[in-house]
Amino acid sequence: MRHTSAVVVGAGHCGLAMSRCLAARSVDHVVLERGDVAHSWRTRRWDSLRLLTPNWMTRLPGYAYRGDDPDGYLGAPEVARLLADYAAESAAPVVTGTTVTSTRAEAGGYVVRTDRGSWRTRTVVVATGATAVAAVPARLAQGVPAEVVTVTAADYRNPDRLPPGGVLVVGASASGVQIAEELQRSGRPVTLAVGEHVRVPRTYRGRDILWWMDASGLLDERWDQVPDLLRARNLPSMQLVGSPQRTTLDLNALAALGVRLVGRFAGVRDRTAQFAGSLPGVCTLADLKLGRLLDTLDAWAERAGTAAEPPHRFAPTAPPVPAALSARLGDGGIATIVWATGYRPDLSFLEVDVFDRRGAVVHDGGVTASPGLYVLGLPFLRRRKSTLIDGAAADADELAEHLLGHLDALPRRRAG
Repeated sequence: MRHTSAVVVGAGHCGLAMSRCLAARSVDHVVLERGDVAHSWRTRRWDSLRLLTPNWMTRLPGYAYRGDDPDGYLGAPEVARLLADYAAESAAPVVTGTTVTSTRAEAGGYVVRTDRGSWRTRTVVVATGATAVAAVPARLAQGVPAEVVTVTAADYRNPDRLPPGGVLVVGASASGVQIAEELQRSGRPVTLAVGEHVRVPRTYRGRDILWWMDASGLLDERWDQVPDLLRARNLPSMQLVGSPQRTTLDLNALAALGVRLVGRFAGVRDRTAQFAGSLPGVCTLADLKLGRLLDTLDAWAERAGTAAEPPHRFAPTAPPVPAALSARLGDGGIATIVWATGYRPDLSFLEVDVFDRRGAVVHDGGVTASPGLYVLGLPFLRRRKSTLIDGAAADADELAEHLLGHLDALPRRRAG
């Protein structure tokens, strides 16, 4: 059995950021990765996907974007190459092709078992992120007729991979609106089932919306400063798309393309998909939240004296009235369902008592109740931007400092 002071699970951007922060503190560690560096970016992204964040926001500990297109948006292959280069430049101690099968607490630390041997360690950082498993509503999926093809956003690649016929996209956050647009432009009839969503423009007052959120400090808002942390951690992702045209992709834009907008997917009866009549309400709520966001940014711009275009507002969302409440599945109707209903972490290897009754890991800014066990990359972990590549640096730095304090408090022993 091998020994080390820290085991980091996952060699995506969060795991590599933590490795860099641990190395800066001279903490011996290893990064265990089931595939290659940036495995998910290589295997679980559709072909046309680009980052939602502009390139200048691609910042990691000791690294910043170095290309000639700071206002562009990296594609998935480019992100994978960037992370591989970052790992090499950092000399991160990554062990690839190694799947962690269990992690258990033992006296003074943990035993991490893998399909290639075991490690004894005093600390563990779980950096596998929040998007390991597509979250498909089981009750809805069970009612779908067998001849209807179903895929998740993680499995979707491009329109040519789907059978002919109409497509129902379930979910109107970032993944859902992008996939719905691509499918509609390919010539397929697309229905988009819309639940709660966060509407934002790609640009506002002449700048990228994320420039405003970054400069105003909104993305740096801390987990211990928000009044309703549970809700903040469960907000849908923003309706954004990274494109050279810096296009705003909201429900109005999709409707103009011909996408059929319906309410939340409520169930299946007699081979017919049923939709809730909540579409006008959720659109009004999204418009109200957008207005509050823009008011906040305008107030900050006035205080900061930022030179920008004058404030302006966007047309309210105009859902069809009345919205359709059903759609035929199969039989010449909807042939494919794309589940763009979000993701969840995969912590099945973690055999430590740190979960609530619903199976979610309990933590305080990434610090769990099990001494020396940390999580990284979950929504609003320590900041509003925690799940962004740009959010990993500050979170990893603070958790690495906490980890070092934990190690210093333990009885000294030889690490390996």
